[in-house]
Amino acid sequence: MIRTPLRPLARILKAREQGQNPDAIEAENIRLRHEEVRDQDRLRAEGRLLVMGLAFFCAFVVVGARMGMLAGTVPEEPTAQASGSPIIGQRADIIDRNGRVLATNLDTHSLYAQIPDMIDPQKAATELAEIFDELDAEELYADFTGGRKFLWIRREISPEQMQAVHDIGDPGLLFGPREMRLYPNGSVAAHILGGATYGREGVNSAEVIGVAGVEKYFDDFLRDPANEGAPLELSLDLTVQAASERVLAGGMTLMSAKGASSVLMDVHTGEIISMVSLPDFDPNNRPRVLTSGDQSDSPLFNRAVQGVYELGSVFKIFTVAQGIELGLINANTMIDTAGPLQWGRFRIRDFSNYGPELSATDVIVKSSNIGTARVALQIGANRQRDFLETLGFLEPTPVEMVEAPTGRPLLPPNWSEISTMTISYGHGLSSSPVHLAAGYSSLLNGGYRVEPTLLRQDGPQYGERIVSEQVSTTSRDMLRAVVSRGTASFGDVEGYAVGGKTGTADKPRPTGGYYDDKTISTFATVFPADDPKYVLILTLDEPSIEALGEQRRTAGWTAVPVAAEMIRRVAPLLGMRPDVETATPVGVTLTSN
Repeated sequence: MIRTPLRPLARILKAREQGQNPDAIEAENIRLRHEEVRDQDRLRAEGRLLVMGLAFFCAFVVVGARMGMLAGTVPEEPTAQASGSPIIGQRADIIDRNGRVLATNLDTHSLYAQIPDMIDPQKAATELAEIFDELDAEELYADFTGGRKFLWIRREISPEQMQAVHDIGDPGLLFGPREMRLYPNGSVAAHILGGATYGREGVNSAEVIGVAGVEKYFDDFLRDPANEGAPLELSLDLTVQAASERVLAGGMTLMSAKGASSVLMDVHTGEIISMVSLPDFDPNNRPRVLTSGDQSDSPLFNRAVQGVYELGSVFKIFTVAQGIELGLINANTMIDTAGPLQWGRFRIRDFSNYGPELSATDVIVKSSNIGTARVALQIGANRQRDFLETLGFLEPTPVEMVEAPTGRPLLPPNWSEISTMTISYGHGLSSSPVHLAAGYSSLLNGGYRVEPTLLRQDGPQYGERIVSEQVSTTSRDMLRAVVSRGTASFGDVEGYAVGGKTGTADKPRPTGGYYDDKTISTFATVFPADDPKYVLILTLDEPSIEALGEQRRTAGWTAVPVAAEMIRRVAPLLGMRPDVETATPVGVTLTSN
Protein backbone atom coordinates (compact mmCIF):
# COMPACT_ATOMS: atom_id res chain seq x y z
CA MET A 1 0.00 0.00 0.00
CA ILE A 2 1.38 3.51 -1.00
CA ARG A 3 1.18 5.91 1.92
CA THR A 4 0.85 9.73 1.31
CA PRO A 5 3.63 11.69 3.11
CA LEU A 6 2.41 13.93 5.91
CA ARG A 7 4.73 16.85 4.78
CA PRO A 8 4.83 16.84 0.93
CA LEU A 9 7.88 18.89 -0.17
CA ALA A 10 6.08 20.63 -3.01
CA ARG A 11 3.29 21.90 -0.80
CA ILE A 12 5.70 22.88 1.97
CA LEU A 13 7.78 25.02 -0.41
CA LYS A 14 4.68 26.64 -1.92
CA ALA A 15 3.27 27.41 1.57
CA ARG A 16 6.51 29.07 2.59
CA GLU A 17 6.48 31.21 -0.55
CA GLN A 18 2.94 32.32 0.29
CA GLY A 19 3.83 32.95 3.97
CA GLN A 20 1.61 30.14 5.28
CA ASN A 21 2.35 27.75 8.21
CA PRO A 22 3.76 24.41 6.86
CA ASP A 23 2.65 22.56 10.06
CA ALA A 24 -0.99 23.07 9.10
CA ILE A 25 -0.41 20.87 6.07
CA GLU A 26 0.90 18.02 8.28
CA ALA A 27 -2.02 18.37 10.72
CA GLU A 28 -4.51 18.24 7.86
CA ASN A 29 -2.91 15.11 6.44
CA ILE A 30 -2.99 13.41 9.86
CA ARG A 31 -6.68 14.22 10.21
CA LEU A 32 -7.47 12.81 6.79
CA ARG A 33 -5.54 9.61 7.55
CA HIS A 34 -7.43 9.06 10.84
CA GLU A 35 -10.75 9.54 9.07
CA GLU A 36 -9.77 6.92 6.46
CA VAL A 37 -8.85 4.39 9.17
CA ARG A 38 -12.08 5.12 11.00
CA ASP A 39 -14.16 4.53 7.88
CA GLN A 40 -12.42 1.20 7.27
CA ASP A 41 -13.07 0.04 10.86
CA ARG A 42 -16.72 1.02 10.58
CA LEU A 43 -17.14 -0.98 7.40
CA ARG A 44 -15.46 -4.03 9.01
CA ALA A 45 -17.67 -3.78 12.11
CA GLU A 46 -20.82 -3.43 10.07
CA GLY A 47 -19.86 -6.55 8.09
CA ARG A 48 -19.33 -8.57 11.26
CA LEU A 49 -22.64 -7.44 12.70
CA LEU A 50 -24.37 -8.46 9.49
CA VAL A 51 -22.84 -11.95 9.59
CA MET A 52 -23.72 -12.35 13.28
CA GLY A 53 -27.25 -11.19 12.64
CA LEU A 54 -27.65 -13.72 9.84
CA ALA A 55 -26.31 -16.48 12.11
CA PHE A 56 -28.76 -15.65 14.91
CA PHE A 57 -31.58 -15.46 12.41
CA CYS A 58 -30.80 -18.93 11.06
CA ALA A 59 -30.52 -20.35 14.60
CA PHE A 60 -33.90 -18.93 15.59
CA VAL A 61 -35.44 -20.29 12.39
CA VAL A 62 -34.10 -23.79 13.14
CA VAL A 63 -35.21 -23.70 16.79
CA GLY A 64 -38.63 -22.40 15.83
CA ALA A 65 -39.04 -25.04 13.14
CA ARG A 66 -38.06 -27.82 15.58
CA MET A 67 -40.47 -26.52 18.22
CA GLY A 68 -43.21 -26.45 15.62
CA MET A 69 -42.45 -30.04 14.61
CA LEU A 70 -42.51 -31.24 18.25
CA ALA A 71 -45.76 -29.39 18.91
CA GLY A 72 -47.38 -31.14 15.96
CA THR A 73 -46.33 -34.75 16.89
CA VAL A 74 -47.74 -37.30 19.42
CA PRO A 75 -45.66 -37.43 22.66
CA GLU A 76 -43.41 -40.55 22.91
CA GLU A 77 -40.87 -41.85 25.39
CA PRO A 78 -37.32 -41.31 24.15
CA THR A 79 -35.54 -44.43 22.94
CA ALA A 80 -31.83 -45.14 22.88
CA GLN A 81 -30.34 -45.20 19.40
CA ALA A 82 -27.21 -47.13 20.40
CA SER A 83 -27.11 -50.80 19.34
CA GLY A 84 -26.36 -53.69 21.69
CA SER A 85 -28.00 -55.59 24.53
CA PRO A 86 -28.95 -54.03 27.86
CA ILE A 87 -26.71 -54.92 30.78
CA ILE A 88 -28.32 -57.33 33.22
CA GLY A 89 -26.85 -56.83 36.65
CA GLN A 90 -28.56 -59.57 38.65
CA ARG A 91 -27.70 -63.27 38.91
CA ALA A 92 -29.73 -65.52 36.62
CA ASP A 93 -32.39 -67.88 37.98
CA ILE A 94 -32.01 -71.65 38.14
CA ILE A 95 -35.07 -73.66 37.04
CA ASP A 96 -36.02 -77.31 36.75
CA ARG A 97 -36.88 -79.13 33.52
CA ASN A 98 -40.47 -77.82 33.70
CA GLY A 99 -39.54 -74.18 34.34
CA ARG A 100 -40.18 -74.19 38.09
CA VAL A 101 -37.85 -71.93 40.05
CA LEU A 102 -35.12 -73.56 42.13
CA ALA A 103 -33.04 -70.44 42.84
CA THR A 104 -33.83 -66.78 42.27
CA ASN A 105 -33.04 -63.30 43.61
CA LEU A 106 -34.71 -61.09 46.19
CA ASP A 107 -34.14 -57.38 46.74
CA THR A 108 -33.33 -56.65 50.36
CA HIS A 109 -31.09 -54.37 52.44
CA SER A 110 -27.94 -54.55 54.49
CA LEU A 111 -27.40 -52.77 57.82
CA TYR A 112 -24.24 -50.89 58.72
CA ALA A 113 -23.16 -48.16 61.11
CA GLN A 114 -21.38 -44.88 60.44
CA ILE A 115 -20.14 -44.62 64.01
CA PRO A 116 -19.12 -40.88 64.01
CA ASP A 117 -22.74 -40.02 63.13
CA MET A 118 -24.27 -42.01 65.99
CA ILE A 119 -26.04 -40.09 68.76
CA ASP A 120 -26.67 -42.74 71.42
CA PRO A 121 -24.44 -45.85 70.94
CA GLN A 122 -25.67 -47.44 74.18
CA LYS A 123 -29.32 -47.30 73.18
CA ALA A 124 -28.55 -48.43 69.63
CA ALA A 125 -26.55 -51.44 70.84
CA THR A 126 -29.24 -52.51 73.30
CA GLU A 127 -32.12 -52.28 70.83
CA LEU A 128 -30.17 -53.92 67.98
CA ALA A 129 -29.49 -56.90 70.26
CA GLU A 130 -33.23 -57.17 70.88
CA ILE A 131 -33.97 -57.19 67.14
CA PHE A 132 -31.22 -59.64 66.15
CA ASP A 133 -30.82 -62.60 68.50
CA GLU A 134 -27.26 -63.41 67.41
CA LEU A 135 -25.94 -59.93 68.33
CA ASP A 136 -24.55 -59.13 71.78
CA ALA A 137 -25.28 -55.69 73.19
CA GLU A 138 -21.98 -55.37 75.07
CA GLU A 139 -19.91 -56.34 72.05
CA LEU A 140 -21.82 -53.89 69.86
CA TYR A 141 -21.33 -51.08 72.35
CA ALA A 142 -17.60 -51.85 72.50
CA ASP A 143 -17.43 -51.64 68.70
CA PHE A 144 -19.42 -48.39 68.66
CA THR A 145 -17.11 -46.73 71.20
CA GLY A 146 -13.80 -48.31 70.20
CA GLY A 147 -12.60 -45.76 67.69
CA ARG A 148 -13.94 -47.46 64.54
CA LYS A 149 -15.65 -45.35 61.91
CA PHE A 150 -17.53 -48.07 60.00
CA LEU A 151 -19.11 -51.37 61.08
CA TRP A 152 -21.11 -54.02 59.21
CA ILE A 153 -23.97 -55.17 61.40
CA ARG A 154 -26.01 -57.47 59.10
CA ARG A 155 -25.47 -58.32 55.41
CA GLU A 156 -29.18 -59.04 54.96
CA ILE A 157 -32.26 -57.94 56.87
CA SER A 158 -35.97 -58.49 56.37
CA PRO A 159 -38.44 -55.63 55.80
CA GLU A 160 -39.74 -56.10 59.35
CA GLN A 161 -36.22 -55.90 60.78
CA MET A 162 -35.51 -52.85 58.64
CA GLN A 163 -38.56 -51.07 60.07
CA ALA A 164 -37.56 -52.00 63.63
CA VAL A 165 -34.04 -50.59 63.11
CA HIS A 166 -35.53 -47.48 61.52
CA ASP A 167 -37.65 -46.99 64.64
CA ILE A 168 -34.48 -46.80 66.77
CA GLY A 169 -34.02 -43.38 65.20
CA ASP A 170 -30.22 -43.18 65.28
CA PRO A 171 -28.81 -41.38 62.18
CA GLY A 172 -25.66 -43.48 62.35
CA LEU A 173 -27.57 -46.68 61.47
CA LEU A 174 -27.86 -46.86 57.70
CA PHE A 175 -29.23 -49.26 55.09
CA GLY A 176 -27.66 -50.34 51.81
CA PRO A 177 -29.42 -52.00 48.85
CA ARG A 178 -28.73 -55.73 48.45
CA GLU A 179 -29.70 -58.56 46.12
CA MET A 180 -29.79 -61.85 48.01
CA ARG A 181 -29.98 -65.39 46.63
CA LEU A 182 -33.25 -67.10 47.55
CA TYR A 183 -34.03 -70.82 47.43
CA PRO A 184 -37.84 -70.89 47.63
CA ASN A 185 -38.05 -74.67 48.13
CA GLY A 186 -35.84 -74.73 51.22
CA SER A 187 -33.74 -77.87 51.51
CA VAL A 188 -35.11 -79.51 48.34
CA ALA A 189 -32.17 -80.23 45.99
CA ALA A 190 -29.83 -78.52 48.47
CA HIS A 191 -26.72 -80.51 47.54
CA ILE A 192 -27.28 -79.94 43.83
CA LEU A 193 -27.81 -76.18 44.12
CA GLY A 194 -25.02 -75.76 46.69
CA GLY A 195 -25.55 -72.16 47.76
CA ALA A 196 -24.23 -68.65 47.24
CA THR A 197 -22.68 -65.86 49.28
CA TYR A 198 -21.38 -62.32 48.82
CA GLY A 199 -18.07 -61.60 47.12
CA ARG A 200 -16.89 -58.01 46.82
CA GLU A 201 -19.33 -55.71 48.54
CA GLY A 202 -19.85 -52.08 49.39
CA VAL A 203 -22.58 -50.10 51.09
CA ASN A 204 -24.46 -49.62 47.82
CA SER A 205 -24.02 -53.03 46.16
CA ALA A 206 -22.54 -56.50 46.47
CA GLU A 207 -21.79 -59.31 44.03
CA VAL A 208 -23.41 -62.70 44.62
CA ILE A 209 -21.12 -65.67 43.93
CA GLY A 210 -21.66 -69.43 44.09
CA VAL A 211 -19.91 -71.42 46.81
CA ALA A 212 -20.87 -75.02 45.96
CA GLY A 213 -22.91 -77.23 43.64
CA VAL A 214 -24.16 -75.92 40.32
CA GLU A 215 -24.16 -72.38 41.73
CA LYS A 216 -20.36 -72.46 41.73
CA TYR A 217 -19.88 -74.69 38.68
CA PHE A 218 -22.00 -72.36 36.50
CA ASP A 219 -21.00 -69.17 38.32
CA ASP A 220 -19.65 -67.47 35.18
CA PHE A 221 -22.82 -68.27 33.22
CA LEU A 222 -25.15 -67.10 35.98
CA ARG A 223 -23.28 -63.78 36.32
CA ASP A 224 -22.71 -63.12 32.60
CA PRO A 225 -24.70 -60.05 31.39
CA ALA A 226 -24.42 -61.30 27.81
CA ASN A 227 -26.97 -64.02 28.63
CA GLU A 228 -29.57 -61.29 29.23
CA GLY A 229 -30.87 -63.02 32.34
CA ALA A 230 -31.58 -66.38 30.64
CA PRO A 231 -32.15 -68.99 33.38
CA LEU A 232 -30.02 -72.09 33.88
CA GLU A 233 -32.26 -75.07 33.08
CA LEU A 234 -31.45 -78.26 34.97
CA SER A 235 -32.54 -81.82 34.25
CA LEU A 236 -34.17 -82.10 37.68
CA ASP A 237 -37.90 -82.51 38.14
CA LEU A 238 -38.79 -80.55 41.27
CA THR A 239 -41.84 -82.67 42.05
CA VAL A 240 -39.93 -85.93 41.70
CA GLN A 241 -37.03 -84.51 43.72
CA ALA A 242 -39.31 -83.50 46.59
CA ALA A 243 -41.09 -86.87 46.61
CA SER A 244 -37.77 -88.75 46.52
CA GLU A 245 -36.45 -86.76 49.47
CA ARG A 246 -39.54 -87.44 51.52
CA VAL A 247 -39.53 -91.20 50.82
CA LEU A 248 -35.78 -91.51 51.44
CA ALA A 249 -35.98 -89.55 54.69
CA GLY A 250 -38.75 -91.85 55.92
CA GLY A 251 -36.82 -94.96 54.87
CA MET A 252 -33.65 -93.69 56.52
CA THR A 253 -35.52 -93.22 59.79
CA LEU A 254 -37.32 -96.55 59.55
CA MET A 255 -34.09 -98.42 58.84
CA SER A 256 -32.13 -96.53 61.54
CA ALA A 257 -29.49 -95.52 58.98
CA LYS A 258 -27.00 -92.71 59.61
CA GLY A 259 -27.16 -91.52 56.01
CA ALA A 260 -28.78 -92.24 52.66
CA SER A 261 -28.61 -91.28 48.99
CA SER A 262 -30.55 -91.88 45.80
CA VAL A 263 -30.00 -91.13 42.12
CA LEU A 264 -32.74 -91.33 39.49
CA MET A 265 -31.36 -91.18 35.94
CA ASP A 266 -32.84 -91.34 32.44
CA VAL A 267 -31.12 -94.34 30.82
CA HIS A 268 -31.15 -92.81 27.33
CA THR A 269 -30.04 -89.24 28.00
CA GLY A 270 -28.03 -89.53 31.22
CA GLU A 271 -30.21 -86.78 32.73
CA ILE A 272 -30.36 -86.86 36.52
CA ILE A 273 -34.05 -86.45 37.32
CA SER A 274 -33.48 -86.45 41.06
CA MET A 275 -30.46 -86.78 43.33
CA VAL A 276 -30.79 -86.91 47.10
CA SER A 277 -28.22 -87.00 49.89
CA LEU A 278 -29.25 -87.20 53.54
CA PRO A 279 -28.76 -85.59 55.95
CA ASP A 280 -29.16 -82.35 54.03
CA PHE A 281 -29.34 -78.60 54.77
CA ASP A 282 -31.14 -75.40 53.81
CA PRO A 283 -29.05 -73.41 51.28
CA ASN A 284 -30.78 -70.24 52.51
CA ASN A 285 -28.85 -70.77 55.75
CA ARG A 286 -25.87 -72.86 54.68
CA PRO A 287 -24.02 -74.40 57.66
CA ARG A 288 -20.28 -74.05 58.20
CA VAL A 289 -17.78 -76.61 56.96
CA LEU A 290 -16.54 -79.01 59.63
CA THR A 291 -13.04 -78.12 60.82
CA SER A 292 -12.46 -81.47 62.51
CA GLY A 293 -13.74 -85.02 62.43
CA ASP A 294 -15.05 -86.98 59.45
CA GLN A 295 -16.28 -84.69 56.69
CA SER A 296 -18.76 -87.37 55.58
CA ASP A 297 -20.68 -86.71 58.81
CA SER A 298 -21.37 -83.13 57.70
CA PRO A 299 -24.74 -82.35 56.11
CA LEU A 300 -22.75 -80.55 53.39
CA PHE A 301 -21.27 -83.88 52.25
CA ASN A 302 -22.92 -85.12 49.05
CA ARG A 303 -23.10 -88.90 49.43
CA ALA A 304 -24.37 -89.40 45.88
CA VAL A 305 -21.38 -87.68 44.24
CA GLN A 306 -18.58 -87.42 46.80
CA GLY A 307 -19.26 -90.65 48.67
CA VAL A 308 -17.18 -93.50 47.21
CA TYR A 309 -18.06 -96.89 48.67
CA GLU A 310 -17.60 -100.58 48.03
CA LEU A 311 -21.11 -101.13 46.71
CA GLY A 312 -21.15 -104.90 46.84
CA SER A 313 -23.09 -107.33 44.69
CA VAL A 314 -24.64 -104.69 42.44
CA PHE A 315 -21.40 -105.09 40.42
CA LYS A 316 -22.12 -108.75 39.60
CA ILE A 317 -24.26 -107.92 36.59
CA PHE A 318 -21.29 -106.19 34.95
CA THR A 319 -19.17 -109.32 35.32
CA VAL A 320 -21.79 -111.69 33.91
CA ALA A 321 -22.70 -109.28 31.09
CA GLN A 322 -19.04 -108.99 30.06
CA GLY A 323 -18.68 -112.78 30.14
CA ILE A 324 -21.67 -113.10 27.79
CA GLU A 325 -20.38 -110.31 25.54
CA LEU A 326 -17.02 -112.08 25.23
CA GLY A 327 -18.71 -115.38 24.38
CA LEU A 328 -17.35 -117.10 27.46
CA ILE A 329 -20.81 -117.95 28.85
CA ASN A 330 -24.48 -117.50 28.11
CA ALA A 331 -27.49 -117.05 30.36
CA ASN A 332 -27.88 -120.81 30.81
CA THR A 333 -24.23 -121.77 31.24
CA MET A 334 -23.74 -123.81 34.41
CA ILE A 335 -21.06 -122.30 36.67
CA ASP A 336 -19.22 -124.05 39.49
CA THR A 337 -20.39 -122.56 42.81
CA ALA A 338 -18.90 -125.17 45.15
CA GLY A 339 -17.15 -123.40 47.96
CA PRO A 340 -15.33 -121.96 49.53
CA LEU A 341 -13.20 -120.71 46.62
CA GLN A 342 -9.59 -120.73 47.81
CA TRP A 343 -6.99 -118.29 46.44
CA GLY A 344 -3.80 -118.31 48.48
CA ARG A 345 -4.73 -117.36 52.02
CA PHE A 346 -8.03 -115.83 50.89
CA ARG A 347 -11.35 -117.65 50.88
CA ILE A 348 -14.43 -116.51 48.97
CA ARG A 349 -17.76 -117.71 50.36
CA ASP A 350 -21.41 -117.29 49.51
CA PHE A 351 -24.11 -116.02 51.85
CA SER A 352 -25.74 -119.47 51.68
CA ASN A 353 -24.84 -122.85 50.25
CA TYR A 354 -26.22 -122.75 46.70
CA GLY A 355 -25.06 -126.22 45.73
CA PRO A 356 -22.31 -127.36 43.36
CA GLU A 357 -23.37 -125.27 40.39
CA LEU A 358 -25.79 -122.61 39.19
CA SER A 359 -26.73 -121.19 35.81
CA ALA A 360 -25.34 -117.75 34.97
CA THR A 361 -28.83 -116.34 35.48
CA ASP A 362 -29.14 -117.93 38.91
CA VAL A 363 -25.66 -116.66 39.87
CA ILE A 364 -27.23 -113.19 39.58
CA VAL A 365 -30.60 -114.17 41.05
CA LYS A 366 -29.10 -115.84 44.14
CA SER A 367 -26.11 -113.44 44.23
CA SER A 368 -23.31 -116.00 44.30
CA ASN A 369 -19.88 -114.55 45.03
CA ILE A 370 -18.17 -117.78 44.04
CA GLY A 371 -19.96 -118.06 40.71
CA THR A 372 -19.22 -114.43 39.84
CA ALA A 373 -15.57 -114.80 40.82
CA ARG A 374 -15.18 -117.83 38.55
CA VAL A 375 -16.59 -115.85 35.62
CA ALA A 376 -14.19 -113.02 36.43
CA LEU A 377 -11.25 -115.44 36.34
CA GLN A 378 -12.22 -116.37 32.78
CA ILE A 379 -12.42 -112.70 31.81
CA GLY A 380 -9.05 -111.76 33.30
CA ALA A 381 -7.78 -108.62 35.03
CA ASN A 382 -6.92 -106.60 31.91
CA ARG A 383 -10.23 -107.14 30.15
CA GLN A 384 -12.15 -106.51 33.38
CA ARG A 385 -10.33 -103.24 33.94
CA ASP A 386 -10.89 -102.10 30.35
CA PHE A 387 -14.61 -102.90 30.57
CA LEU A 388 -15.07 -100.98 33.83
CA GLU A 389 -13.13 -98.09 32.32
CA THR A 390 -15.54 -97.88 29.36
CA LEU A 391 -18.38 -97.72 31.90
CA GLY A 392 -16.68 -94.78 33.65
CA PHE A 393 -15.75 -96.48 36.93
CA LEU A 394 -12.06 -95.50 36.93
CA GLU A 395 -12.44 -91.69 36.82
CA PRO A 396 -14.56 -89.07 38.62
CA THR A 397 -17.97 -88.54 37.05
CA PRO A 398 -18.35 -85.58 34.66
CA VAL A 399 -21.54 -84.38 36.36
CA GLU A 400 -21.68 -80.57 36.47
CA MET A 401 -20.84 -79.96 40.13
CA VAL A 402 -17.65 -78.65 41.71
CA GLU A 403 -17.78 -81.60 44.12
CA ALA A 404 -17.61 -84.19 41.31
CA PRO A 405 -13.78 -84.29 40.99
CA THR A 406 -13.54 -85.21 44.69
CA GLY A 407 -15.56 -88.37 44.03
CA ARG A 408 -12.58 -90.20 42.54
CA PRO A 409 -12.96 -94.01 42.64
CA LEU A 410 -10.59 -95.92 44.90
CA LEU A 411 -8.81 -98.60 42.85
CA PRO A 412 -6.57 -101.45 43.98
CA PRO A 413 -2.86 -100.49 43.77
CA ASN A 414 -2.20 -103.80 42.02
CA TRP A 415 -5.04 -105.19 39.89
CA SER A 416 -4.13 -108.80 40.72
CA GLU A 417 -6.09 -111.99 40.23
CA ILE A 418 -7.62 -111.75 43.71
CA SER A 419 -8.59 -108.13 42.97
CA THR A 420 -10.27 -109.32 39.78
CA MET A 421 -12.34 -111.82 41.76
CA THR A 422 -13.36 -109.44 44.58
CA ILE A 423 -14.12 -106.55 42.23
CA SER A 424 -16.43 -108.84 40.28
CA TYR A 425 -18.79 -108.84 43.26
CA GLY A 426 -18.23 -105.24 44.36
CA HIS A 427 -15.34 -105.36 46.83
CA GLY A 428 -11.88 -103.89 46.31
CA LEU A 429 -13.14 -100.97 44.17
CA SER A 430 -14.99 -98.01 45.65
CA SER A 431 -17.22 -95.78 43.52
CA SER A 432 -20.11 -93.38 43.98
CA PRO A 433 -23.85 -93.96 43.45
CA VAL A 434 -23.68 -91.64 40.41
CA HIS A 435 -20.99 -93.90 38.90
CA LEU A 436 -23.28 -96.87 39.43
CA ALA A 437 -26.29 -95.10 37.91
CA ALA A 438 -24.31 -94.25 34.78
CA GLY A 439 -22.95 -97.80 34.55
CA TYR A 440 -26.38 -99.42 34.83
CA SER A 441 -27.87 -96.97 32.32
CA SER A 442 -25.12 -97.73 29.80
CA LEU A 443 -25.55 -101.48 30.19
CA LEU A 444 -29.35 -101.57 30.11
CA ASN A 445 -30.35 -98.93 27.54
CA GLY A 446 -29.37 -101.14 24.63
CA GLY A 447 -25.66 -101.09 25.35
CA TYR A 448 -24.65 -97.47 24.66
CA ARG A 449 -22.46 -95.35 26.92
CA VAL A 450 -24.25 -92.40 28.52
CA GLU A 451 -22.74 -89.86 30.88
CA PRO A 452 -24.56 -88.34 33.85
CA THR A 453 -25.60 -84.72 33.48
CA LEU A 454 -27.59 -82.13 35.42
CA LEU A 455 -28.50 -80.19 32.28
CA ARG A 456 -31.68 -80.88 30.35
CA GLN A 457 -31.03 -82.73 27.09
CA ASP A 458 -32.97 -82.97 23.85
CA GLY A 459 -33.27 -86.65 23.03
CA PRO A 460 -30.93 -89.61 23.62
CA GLN A 461 -27.23 -88.87 24.15
CA TYR A 462 -25.61 -92.16 23.13
CA GLY A 463 -21.86 -92.61 23.15
CA GLU A 464 -19.81 -95.65 22.20
CA ARG A 465 -21.36 -99.10 22.26
CA ILE A 466 -20.56 -101.02 25.45
CA VAL A 467 -22.32 -104.32 24.83
CA SER A 468 -24.59 -105.69 22.13
CA GLU A 469 -28.34 -105.22 22.15
CA GLN A 470 -28.78 -108.92 22.93
CA VAL A 471 -26.47 -108.78 25.97
CA SER A 472 -28.32 -105.67 27.20
CA THR A 473 -31.65 -107.48 26.88
CA THR A 474 -30.30 -110.58 28.65
CA SER A 475 -28.98 -108.42 31.50
CA ARG A 476 -32.40 -106.82 31.93
CA ASP A 477 -34.05 -110.23 32.04
CA MET A 478 -31.62 -111.35 34.75
CA LEU A 479 -32.31 -108.26 36.85
CA ARG A 480 -36.04 -108.77 36.45
CA ALA A 481 -35.62 -112.34 37.74
CA VAL A 482 -33.78 -111.00 40.83
CA VAL A 483 -36.95 -109.09 41.76
CA SER A 484 -39.48 -111.71 40.71
CA ARG A 485 -37.81 -114.70 42.41
CA GLY A 486 -34.51 -113.59 43.97
CA THR A 487 -32.98 -111.45 46.70
CA ALA A 488 -35.01 -108.33 45.81
CA SER A 489 -38.52 -109.77 46.08
CA PHE A 490 -39.60 -106.80 48.23
CA GLY A 491 -38.78 -104.51 45.30
CA ASP A 492 -41.61 -105.58 43.01
CA VAL A 493 -43.99 -102.72 42.17
CA GLU A 494 -47.18 -103.84 40.45
CA GLY A 495 -47.49 -102.50 36.94
CA TYR A 496 -43.90 -101.32 36.46
CA ALA A 497 -41.87 -104.54 35.85
CA VAL A 498 -39.04 -103.56 38.18
CA GLY A 499 -35.66 -105.23 37.77
CA GLY A 500 -32.63 -104.74 39.96
CA LYS A 501 -29.73 -106.08 41.97
CA THR A 502 -29.04 -105.90 45.68
CA GLY A 503 -25.66 -105.16 47.18
CA THR A 504 -24.55 -105.36 50.82
CA ALA A 505 -20.95 -104.44 51.58
CA ASP A 506 -19.26 -104.37 54.97
CA LYS A 507 -17.89 -100.94 55.84
CA PRO A 508 -14.08 -100.77 56.07
CA ARG A 509 -12.46 -99.75 59.33
CA PRO A 510 -10.16 -96.69 59.23
CA THR A 511 -7.43 -98.86 60.78
CA GLY A 512 -7.93 -101.73 58.33
CA GLY A 513 -10.29 -104.65 58.00
CA TYR A 514 -14.09 -104.46 58.05
CA TYR A 515 -16.80 -103.91 60.64
CA ASP A 516 -18.96 -106.88 61.52
CA ASP A 517 -22.08 -104.83 62.20
CA LYS A 518 -21.87 -101.89 59.79
CA THR A 519 -22.81 -102.13 56.13
CA ILE A 520 -23.55 -100.10 53.01
CA SER A 521 -26.77 -101.46 51.54
CA THR A 522 -27.57 -100.67 47.90
CA PHE A 523 -30.36 -101.49 45.50
CA ALA A 524 -29.67 -100.73 41.83
CA THR A 525 -32.92 -100.94 39.90
CA VAL A 526 -34.26 -100.34 36.41
CA PHE A 527 -37.89 -99.81 35.43
CA PRO A 528 -39.65 -100.94 33.37
CA ALA A 529 -37.23 -103.83 32.85
CA ASP A 530 -38.75 -104.80 29.48
CA ASP A 531 -38.39 -101.25 28.08
CA PRO A 532 -36.00 -99.35 30.35
CA LYS A 533 -36.59 -95.67 30.95
CA TYR A 534 -35.06 -94.96 34.35
CA VAL A 535 -32.38 -96.34 36.65
CA LEU A 536 -32.66 -95.77 40.39
CA ILE A 537 -29.75 -96.25 42.76
CA LEU A 538 -30.65 -96.19 46.47
CA THR A 539 -28.04 -96.53 49.20
CA LEU A 540 -28.38 -96.68 52.99
CA ASP A 541 -25.41 -96.15 55.31
CA GLU A 542 -25.39 -98.50 58.31
CA PRO A 543 -29.06 -99.56 58.12
CA SER A 544 -30.51 -101.97 60.65
CA ILE A 545 -34.04 -103.25 61.19
CA GLU A 546 -35.48 -106.05 63.29
CA ALA A 547 -37.54 -108.50 61.27
CA LEU A 548 -38.63 -112.07 62.01
CA GLY A 549 -36.82 -111.95 65.33
CA GLU A 550 -33.44 -111.02 63.84
CA GLN A 551 -31.49 -107.84 63.20
CA ARG A 552 -31.38 -107.36 59.42
CA ARG A 553 -28.76 -105.28 57.59
CA THR A 554 -28.78 -106.70 54.08
CA ALA A 555 -30.08 -104.68 51.15
CA GLY A 556 -32.97 -107.07 50.52
CA TRP A 557 -34.45 -106.12 53.90
CA THR A 558 -33.43 -102.44 53.99
CA ALA A 559 -32.70 -100.66 50.69
CA VAL A 560 -35.09 -102.71 48.52
CA PRO A 561 -38.42 -101.84 50.22
CA VAL A 562 -37.45 -98.16 50.39
CA ALA A 563 -36.61 -98.15 46.66
CA ALA A 564 -39.89 -99.89 45.87
CA GLU A 565 -41.84 -97.22 47.74
CA MET A 566 -39.89 -94.51 45.90
CA ILE A 567 -40.72 -96.06 42.50
CA ARG A 568 -44.35 -96.37 43.56
CA ARG A 569 -44.40 -92.64 44.38
CA VAL A 570 -42.37 -91.14 41.53
CA ALA A 571 -43.39 -93.31 38.55
CA PRO A 572 -46.80 -91.59 38.19
CA LEU A 573 -45.10 -88.20 38.56
CA LEU A 574 -42.89 -89.16 35.61
CA GLY A 575 -45.97 -89.78 33.48
CA MET A 576 -45.61 -93.56 33.56
CA ARG A 577 -48.89 -95.50 33.51
CA PRO A 578 -48.82 -98.87 35.30
CA ASP A 579 -49.17 -101.84 33.00
CA VAL A 580 -51.97 -103.70 34.73
CA GLU A 581 -53.38 -106.86 33.20
CA THR A 582 -57.12 -106.82 32.60
CA ALA A 583 -58.89 -109.42 34.69
CA THR A 584 -60.54 -112.28 32.77
CA PRO A 585 -64.33 -112.36 33.31
CA VAL A 586 -65.46 -115.26 35.48
CA GLY A 587 -68.91 -116.85 35.39
CA VAL A 588 -71.81 -116.41 33.00
CA THR A 589 -71.60 -113.48 30.61
CA LEU A 590 -74.59 -112.18 28.71
CA THR A 591 -73.86 -111.71 25.03
CA SER A 592 -76.04 -110.67 22.16
CA ASN A 593 -77.12 -113.13 19.50
